[in-house]
Amino acid sequence: MSTTELADPPVARRREAAPATEGPRGKPSPLLARRRRLFWPLLLPAVLVYLVFFAGPSLFTFWLSLNKWAGAGPMSFVGLDNYQRLFEDPTFRQSFANTLWIIFGVGGLTFAVSFGLTMVLREMRGRKAARSILFFPNIVPTLALAILWGFLFQHDGLADSLASMLGMSQPPNWLGQENLFRVIMIGLVWTSTGFYTTILMAAVDQIPPELYEDCDLAGANAFQKFRHVTLPLIWEVAGVCAVLWTISAVKVFEFIYAFAGAAGQMPDTGVWNTAIYTYGEAFASGGVPRYGSAAASAVVMLALVGVLVVLIRRIMRRDTVQF
Repeated sequence: MSTTELADPPVARRREAAPATEGPRGKPSPLLARRRRLFWPLLLPAVLVYLVFFAGPSLFTFWLSLNKWAGAGPMSFVGLDNYQRLFEDPTFRQSFANTLWIIFGVGGLTFAVSFGLTMVLREMRGRKAARSILFFPNIVPTLALAILWGFLFQHDGLADSLASMLGMSQPPNWLGQENLFRVIMIGLVWTSTGFYTTILMAAVDQIPPELYEDCDLAGANAFQKFRHVTLPLIWEVAGVCAVLWTISAVKVFEFIYAFAGAAGQMPDTGVWNTAIYTYGEAFASGGVPRYGSAAASAVVMLALVGVLVVLIRRIMRRDTVQF
C-alpha cells in the first residue's frame, strides 16, 4: 500500500470511483465533450420543425382568433369579440355539448367494451385472430366506414332487419334527426374499440401468468381477476389510452361529415361537434368565411384538450406496480 493511500484513503477511493466521463483533472472526457458538441446540431433540426410547423401555426391561430378576417384583405382587430360570439351562438353551444358527449359518452362505452374484451380474449383460443378482426376498422379509411355505417342504418338495411327479427313491427327511423347523433356515437364506439382493445391486450400479455394461476387456486372469477390483477397492472397503459382518446375525440371530423352530410352539403347542425363547427366557419359553402371565429373555435378545442389531459393525468396518477 502506498504512502498516499495510507495518508488519505478516502481520496484514493474517490479517485477510483471517479466517473468515466471525467478526465484525470476533473475535465470532461473526450466522449462527453463530443456529445456536448453534437447536442445542438442534432437537436436544432427538430426544434426548427417544431417551431415552424407546430408552435408557429398555433401562435398565428391564437392571433387570428383576436381578429376579424375573411381570408382576403386586411385584418381588423376585435379582441375577444370572436370568443364572446362563440358562446352566444347556440350552434356552437350544441357543437360543444356534442363534443363532450363524444369524449365522455363514447369514450366511457368504448373503454367499458374494451375492458370487457380483455377479460374474454385473455383466456380465449384464437385470440390473435380475434384481435386482428377487432383491429380491422382501424386500417380502413374513415370515409369508407362512414359510408358502410350509412348503408347499415338506411331504410330496410341490416339494422331494420335485426329490429324486425327482435319483434319490432315498426323499426325506428335511425337516420332521423332524433336518432342521428346516437347512431353516430354507436359508430364511433365500433370504430374505436378495436384500437384500444389491442393496446390494452398488449399490456395484459406482459402480466405473469402465475398471478392468474394464484387467482384460479383462490377461486376468483373473471371479474375478480380483472379487478384485482389486470386493472392495477395495466393502469398506466389505460391512462395513456385515455389521453389518446381525449385528443382524438376532439378531432373527430370525417365520420360525422361523411355519414350525416350530403354531397356538397354540411350535416345538420344538430350533429355538429367543434371540429365540424370550425370547418363550417372557415369553409362555409355560402356566405363570407369567418376565419377569426373559426380560429377562436380551434383555440377553445386546444384549451379543452389541454385541461382534460392534465386532469386525466392527475386523476390516474398512481404508484407504479412492479411485477
